[in-house]
This record gives sequence, structure tokens and C-alpha cells, in this order.
Amino acid sequence: MAAGLLALGTYAPSKVLHNKDLESFMDTSDEWITTRTGIRERRVSELNEYASDLAVKAVRDLVRRHGEQALEGVDQVVVATNTPDAFFPNTAALVANELGLKGAAGYDLLAGCPGWLYALAQAAGQVEAGVARKVLVIGSEVLTKIVDWRDRSSAVLFGDAAGAAVVGPVAEGHGFRSFVLGADGSGGGALHFAAIASSLPDGTRMGAAAYMNGREVFKFAVRVMDTATVEAIEKAGMHPDDISLFVPHQANERIIDAARERLGLEWDRVVMNLDRYGNTSTASIPLALQEALDAGKIKDGDHLLFVSFGAGLTWAATVLTWGGA
Repeated sequence: MAAGLLALGTYAPSKVLHNKDLESFMDTSDEWITTRTGIRERRVSELNEYASDLAVKAVRDLVRRHGEQALEGVDQVVVATNTPDAFFPNTAALVANELGLKGAAGYDLLAGCPGWLYALAQAAGQVEAGVARKVLVIGSEVLTKIVDWRDRSSAVLFGDAAGAAVVGPVAEGHGFRSFVLGADGSGGGALHFAAIASSLPDGTRMGAAAYMNGREVFKFAVRVMDTATVEAIEKAGMHPDDISLFVPHQANERIIDAARERLGLEWDRVVMNLDRYGNTSTASIPLALQEALDAGKIKDGDHLLFVSFGAGLTWAATVLTWGGA
């Protein structure tokens, strides 16, 4: 049994924080941010709006687009997030309850920005094995609540959003064709946010706000975006020329451009919306994918390439043949 995406929906808060707004309280400028990242604005959640709230709104958008029947048969809910409402109860259980999916299995997945792709891999495997009929996979983040707004090197990068997809059986020749997942904990000190421990096993001290060593993460990202995408394409038995659309993690324009060039893809085969949303972590790929669908850039049988990298350090890539529902 092949597994693929049956439905998709997204949500981004209405509040927009422009680069110019940051100039009023931070030592930065619109030009500095744009030239180094490609980001011009990001969305910010309300004070009382959390990952579970954004997740539910993304699912409601999915239902608006595809109808209530899209959730029929969902027996698992997975929320990939780095900003859960609480350690427990898990965010997925809260979301399932709010959506009336009581009884469905629910768990959170913590794997940095690639969390949504990690969750897709788990969901696809369980559907193909017959463990689950349909899995609701959500990426939801309220990263603006954990950044240090005095740190221009990292705070300017992040935004809040959510994306939700239903993974289920699809026709032969469609669905997920390969997955590449990896992690290297030796780089954990380059991108971290404290929970219970005050330091990592290597002695790296952690504080009450997210920290990122931009230089180290950039070097890692350029390298892994290359190796992971090539490996995913090869595992799918394809060539870069077979890729109809490249949907990368929306973190930095220069990183995306480097990956695009390595694959030999023109910009019209790449989806990029980070200028309007910033880095929304686990929500970035579904958010970009939905925009591509809305723009009519994807048709049945197209081969899509997703790739992401993030804290852990972790990475993930997958090739998906669209359609077949």
C-alpha cells in the first residue's frame, strides 16, 4: 500500500511584524536583515495564542478546503513542534480533543525544523504497514514566544504558523517515494533552547531564550541540503531533472539558492515564501506547499522534493509523487 498526502491546510496569525518595525527597538535594519536572509516580515501570534491553537486553525483550513470527510478515518494525530503548549499533556492530544477526534492516538514529535518531515515518514510507514488508516500530521510553532528580542542575529529570523496534512493510502505510482532522516548531536550546541537541563552533555550552557550560532548552522545547512536532497532523489530512483518542484525549508534565501544551484533547478521550480513568513520551523514546508498548490504550480503525477534542517542537529528529505487520492 502506498501512502501520500490526501489533504492540506495552513494557518498564519494576522499580526505582521515588518523589518522596519524591528528597527524601533533593536540594533538592526531592513537592509541588514533582507540582504543576509531574504526575510522582510514575519507573523506573530497573540499573547494567548499557542501551538495547539494554531494547529487547530490549520486543520480547520484543511476541512474548509477538502470537507469534513477529509478527517474521516483519522486514527492518529501527530504534532511536530518545538514550542509545545506543555510537556504534558501533549499538544496532539489537546488538538485531537478540540477537533472531536477523541480516541485517536496522539503524540508530539520534537526533531527541530525537520519535525514535519520526520512525522510524515512515521505516518507513511504506519499507513503502509496497516497500523493506521489515516494520520493527521501537523507542524505548529509559536517561535516568537521563545526568542530573545535583543538578539538581532536570531530573533529576526523566526515567525509563527502551522500546517496540517492528512496522510493516507494513494494509488500505485503516487505517494512518498523515499525518505532520508538524520541527526548529529555533536552539533547540538549550535542551536538550542533550555527545558529542564541547564546545560547540554558537552557542557554548553542554555538559557531561557532560543540561541543560534548562525555561522555554524549556515555551514551545516548548506552541506546537508546538498547531501540529503541528492540521497533522497537517488533513493527514489530519480534524477534532479525528474523533480517538478523543490519545496525547501524556509530559513535563508542564500541556503535555498545554494541547494537550487547544486540540483541544477531554475527558480521557477523552487517554492520560496520566507520573505513574508520568516522561518516557521516545522510549519515552513506545508505553508510553502499550500501556496504552490493555490498558485496552480502542482499537478497530478508531479514529483516534489522536500528538505529541511534544524536543531539537533537534524535533517530530513523526501520525494513525493503528487496525487493518487
